[in-house]
Amino acid sequence: MDRRYFLLSTSTLALSQLLFGCGGNKQTQLKVQLLKGSIPGQVVNQFHNGLQQQVQLKFSPVEQLQDLFQQLQNWQQKPKSTDEQGWSRFIPFRQGQKAAEADLVTLGDYWLKAAIEQKLIQPLQEVGGNQLKQWSALDERWKKLVTRNDQGNLDTQGKVWGAPYRWGSTVIVYNRDKLRNLGWIPKDWSDLWRDEMQQHISLLNQPREVIGLVLKKLGKSYNTENLDQVPDLEKELQTLNQQVKFYSSNNYLEPLIMGDTWLAVGWSSDVLPALARYPQLGAVIPQSGTAMWADLWVRPAGITKDTLSDQWIDFCWKPSTAKQISVLTKSNSPISTNIVTSDIQEPLLSILQSDRNIFNKSEFLLPLPPSVIKQYESLFAKIKV
Repeated sequence: MDRRYFLLSTSTLALSQLLFGCGGNKQTQLKVQLLKGSIPGQVVNQFHNGLQQQVQLKFSPVEQLQDLFQQLQNWQQKPKSTDEQGWSRFIPFRQGQKAAEADLVTLGDYWLKAAIEQKLIQPLQEVGGNQLKQWSALDERWKKLVTRNDQGNLDTQGKVWGAPYRWGSTVIVYNRDKLRNLGWIPKDWSDLWRDEMQQHISLLNQPREVIGLVLKKLGKSYNTENLDQVPDLEKELQTLNQQVKFYSSNNYLEPLIMGDTWLAVGWSSDVLPALARYPQLGAVIPQSGTAMWADLWVRPAGITKDTLSDQWIDFCWKPSTAKQISVLTKSNSPISTNIVTSDIQEPLLSILQSDRNIFNKSEFLLPLPPSVIKQYESLFAKIKV
């Protein structure tokens, strides 16, 4: 999915290339490749200061989640057979795939199944293992998300493949100035169908997101597999399409800020930084529930397991650290953080202080069979014509 391509306001303490510690090659290292803007620099500094031993930390930010997934793929690619012919086979130490250059990598939950199937990553621990001391602090929902079998599907008897450290959701964001004259603000997906919103809405250019919100309006799941058995689904989609001015997964905020559109559906990682800068914008998590995403720490295949990377994961799950990550990167935390009004700007509270009832109705976009994915894509293309 092409989400979260532009991230986070300049107020975030972003990592450009943080290197803590110095020393020779024999010094213990922790190398992390992470999504840019997803971890504040001061959090890394605090982790380094709290370590008992001399350690070199190398945190390298990468712009997009898709690039991180492709990096995992590149590390596991074996040389072409032609490369192993002739003089090249005599080069010392040149065998097998390229070694991974990081102990931990950020991965979005959307890519977790593919990473497991393609053997790009290895489990963090067995279920019931005690390497991750803070594992028990996670809500069962987060444990379920990352506990999977070797095919990458949810399995309570599987292994733990990822460590969620922040999350967000799909939200409705609107221009207060434009809706003030109408006398209402959006509260749920059904508001997208109001007559006065015709040609004033932008939606994400994503079949799972758009069809999913219609399914949610109809009381169904985002992960519904038999679309042809959902009454009125296509009719509702056609009606919604008449409301839409354009579809975009990248450029939906600028028209909203300018007033060219009045309402948009977008990802909280894009929307929250904009709320902090543009007071004319408001946002709401739909009461029927919404789609959720999570950023995870994963361990590349072939990397030797070490206690230092586990220490980093546990550090991210400490309540005080989790709160810093949430507040400074404008995201939600899988750990209870007790964020209050004084911690963050008022416009952001409605998104960062999740209503438990809405949270329970919300869903991760789980892997679907290829044939079902084609159904979503085909129906989405049909209604946009």
